[in-house]
Amino acid sequence: MSTATETRPAGTAEPSSPEAAPGYRPGRTLPLRVELIRQLKRRRTLVMGGILAVLPFVLVIAFAVGGDEGGDGDGGGNRINLMDTATASGANFAAVSLFVSAGFLLVIPVALFCGDTVASEASWSSLRYLLAAPVPRTRLLLSKLVVGLGMSLAAMLLLPLVALAVGSVAYGWGPLAIPTGGEIPPGTAARHLLVVVAYIFVSQLVTAGLAFWLSTKTDAPLGAVGGAVGLTIVGNVLDQVTALGDWRDFLPAHWNYAWADAIQPRPEYDSMIQGAAISVTYAVVLFALAFRGFARKDVVS
Repeated sequence: MSTATETRPAGTAEPSSPEAAPGYRPGRTLPLRVELIRQLKRRRTLVMGGILAVLPFVLVIAFAVGGDEGGDGDGGGNRINLMDTATASGANFAAVSLFVSAGFLLVIPVALFCGDTVASEASWSSLRYLLAAPVPRTRLLLSKLVVGLGMSLAAMLLLPLVALAVGSVAYGWGPLAIPTGGEIPPGTAARHLLVVVAYIFVSQLVTAGLAFWLSTKTDAPLGAVGGAVGLTIVGNVLDQVTALGDWRDFLPAHWNYAWADAIQPRPEYDSMIQGAAISVTYAVVLFALAFRGFARKDVVS
């Protein structure tokens, strides 16, 4: 008696019960380590890391060429801004590096690492093969999102760390001079800068959510990255429209520089808490839309 057998494409499991395949564990597919290595080897990762590492050197040259005009204020007790204290110490230089890059430059790696991740697989026509491995859709998105956010955080840490090292060599290791007067000891200043980086990362979760959601909607990585950056810029522009009044409080961009309250002898966190709450709320909604939409998407590329 012959037994009829069903043939399936190699590497696929039975649709109704994927656990039937010996050794198959959905939670062990596409490990984070594998995804991280894949992303680290990509050229765009190396280019972005190089840009962030070079920026502090460019700023040192700019300050050397431009000179230090009014670096200690006018002596009359008037308020000076953070840029005026850039050359006071390595800690000040790191703070200024964050100040000049938080509004736009640090948006780019977040949009790139979170927006390119799924769309690039689709553009290479490899997304359907990952799902046929079989990698559960939720697992695939979760692995790519965790790695994308991790690389975004690494980019935000890279800039101030390099700036602190470069600034300490160029201007010396010392306390962080407060623009409004006073100083913060170096050790305390380092902790405050960590709080600043953490807040900037949380505030950029909106951009990450936009980029990741768009990445699940398009096969064009540039469209997802550019769309996230463009919408972030639109938010920044709307925040400048004072006619909106209190409605601006609901714009994540309105709280972009709330971290300045952390660079004080006695930090104030009220604005940072409000900004973080707004950003996390938007991000959760966007991430949920990405997972929900991708679960129902007909993947053909």
